[in-house]
Amino acid sequence: MGRLMGNPEATDEVFTIIDALSGNSLETGFQRFSATATGQQILAERRSLLDTLRDRDYLATLPENSLAAHYLKFVTSENISAEGLVEPSEDMRASRNLDADRLLFANRQRDMHDLWHTLTNYGRDELGEVCLLAFTSAQSPNRGIAFICLVGIFQIGKKLGWAVPKAANRAYRDGKKAAWLPAQDWENLLSQPIGAVRAKLNIQPPQRYQALRHLVLRSELA
Repeated sequence: MGRLMGNPEATDEVFTIIDALSGNSLETGFQRFSATATGQQILAERRSLLDTLRDRDYLATLPENSLAAHYLKFVTSENISAEGLVEPSEDMRASRNLDADRLLFANRQRDMHDLWHTLTNYGRDELGEVCLLAFTSAQSPNRGIAFICLVGIFQIGKKLGWAVPKAANRAYRDGKKAAWLPAQDWENLLSQPIGAVRAKLNIQPPQRYQALRHLVLRSELA
């Protein structure tokens, strides 16, 4: 955690913390996923969400206001790629010695992270990442994610005050209210209008985060 605090971009440290503290959260999530019709179909078809997301030529053919178009805009503007989290997660995947189905589920959860950024409108700034971690903790309880989130709230709160835990709490509550995202058919949702996807999955606008982020940007420009 000390190394992660010193370098928030050190995603390998994120996976180390999650691996150390996650307990049986992956198995709990997998059992829930594999009990759904969509989960069973994804496992049967051996789908790779990563393969879909890194095919930018295909994504660019989807409608202008689709989830795919917004995702492409997000990863392009942030200069990131679908493969960005693959290498940092490899050691954790190897240490777990997962079977093929559980590995597919674990990789799918990893690969949908930037889709969640796109859908929720939580940015990749420190506050946005902490809020998305709070949202993720509500969706898929994991002590490692919760620990990183709480430390992030404390660190950012020292600079920005009580508005930080309030924004994170709102993100957590919105995550509780939303549909369970790990079991969604993302390959199909990519072609649909992003507003319709948000409505279908009950994704709420991140008002507290956006208000605080706006204040931060104003102070930086002052």
